[in-house]
Amino acid sequence: MNTAERIEVGPASGINAQRGAALALLAFAQLIYSLDINIVFVALPEIGTGLGFSGQTLQWVVSAYMVLCGGFLLFGGRAADLIGQRRMFIFALWLYALSSLAGGFATSPGIIVAARAVQGVGAAFLFPATLSLVNRLFAEGPERNRALAVWGGAGASGLSIGALAGGFLTATWGWPAIFYVNVVLAGIAILTTFFVIPSDPKRQQRRNFDLPGALTVTAGATLLVFALIEGPEIGWGASMVIAALVLSGVFLIVFAVIEAHSADPLMPLRLFGNRSLVAGMTITFLYMGTFGALPYFLTVLFQNVQGLNALQTGWAFLIPSIAIVVGTQAGERLARRASIRTTLIIGMMLGAVGTVLLVPGANADSIYLAIVPGLIVSGIGQGIVWTGMWIAAASGVHHDEQGVASGMASTTLSVGNSIGLAILIAISNRHVGGSEGDSLRAAVADGIQLAFWLAAAGILVSLVAAFALPIKAKESI
Repeated sequence: MNTAERIEVGPASGINAQRGAALALLAFAQLIYSLDINIVFVALPEIGTGLGFSGQTLQWVVSAYMVLCGGFLLFGGRAADLIGQRRMFIFALWLYALSSLAGGFATSPGIIVAARAVQGVGAAFLFPATLSLVNRLFAEGPERNRALAVWGGAGASGLSIGALAGGFLTATWGWPAIFYVNVVLAGIAILTTFFVIPSDPKRQQRRNFDLPGALTVTAGATLLVFALIEGPEIGWGASMVIAALVLSGVFLIVFAVIEAHSADPLMPLRLFGNRSLVAGMTITFLYMGTFGALPYFLTVLFQNVQGLNALQTGWAFLIPSIAIVVGTQAGERLARRASIRTTLIIGMMLGAVGTVLLVPGANADSIYLAIVPGLIVSGIGQGIVWTGMWIAAASGVHHDEQGVASGMASTTLSVGNSIGLAILIAISNRHVGGSEGDSLRAAVADGIQLAFWLAAAGILVSLVAAFALPIKAKESI
């Protein structure tokens, strides 16, 4: 057994110094990933003014990232398995650094949209590489659960840090600063990787990449996410949206046929025989369609209804982010004392109750303190489910296939977020048109309350997937 393999499967009783440093780096990378999700939102008005975006095209600063990230996740996950998880981790960080540098220097809308698209590809490679490294370096059971809780907590804290950092950097140095900070953070991570992440183990057999499968699933997933993002903006009957949906269906059907007949498939269909992975994928889909939609509506509530500015909104997200971090740690402790299924059920019930508690604090006359109890309870539930669903998705998967398993679960995460947002935004905005002033604020608040009720109902639906998980005895410490 070589050194890398010895490091991968240490005892479950503790985490040695080298793997502790590796976990700190992987958590830092997850922080970078989640920070980048929110840091751009608060700078959008300044980007639009500075580069001359029209009102209809500014959304592509966000959409270009989301479309490419959602489309390349499975590709990135399998690349981590076949090329090497550490290699892909470093490559993804380089993409982040270089595309962020280009974004900071952008002088036209086209350049910054292209930079954001490349950032999206980098995110699609980084997320599964980071998650699969956690799953490879830490043995399945209590040790991995602790590692996933730390990794998930870092991601949760990145959401609030992103909003705060975006407001501070934009106000102090202008919008390019939100891109330059990524260059510094990614550079630190790249240098540290060579010291704390063990080399990728040598493969005993040569594997083919399944290029036809990679091309068809990437095209299909990219078109699907594009349609889901653009549908609410330009209308579901628009020819561009309909064409994207049809072509997406064609590509994904062709991909399924290719995988069924491939000797070395990109996504082995036998993985769907893993109940934990399938349940984990279903939960990630429903999680982002419900919990994952809440930040959008909270942002609209804080800014458009309660009148908070960008920096104040960032501070407003501090409480739910702390609650989510607490929840991720509670999820790990619950997983040690009970089954993953029980852990997820508790998290979902708390999340549903907390989301219902958001409703009274989301009317047009409410103040921030009125929504705090719901933010705390919902956040703790979200954190518990976040830790539990990644434990479920990784259970029973060989380390050579952790990348593609991570890619599968993170793809359903991305698609779930797009579908959930599209549905909830369409329903919540039905009665907003034509309103002005106080009546507009009231209509927006009513729509947000309806979205919270629907999200809570969707969280309860995800209980079905949790009950599908295998029943396991509680894991010993």
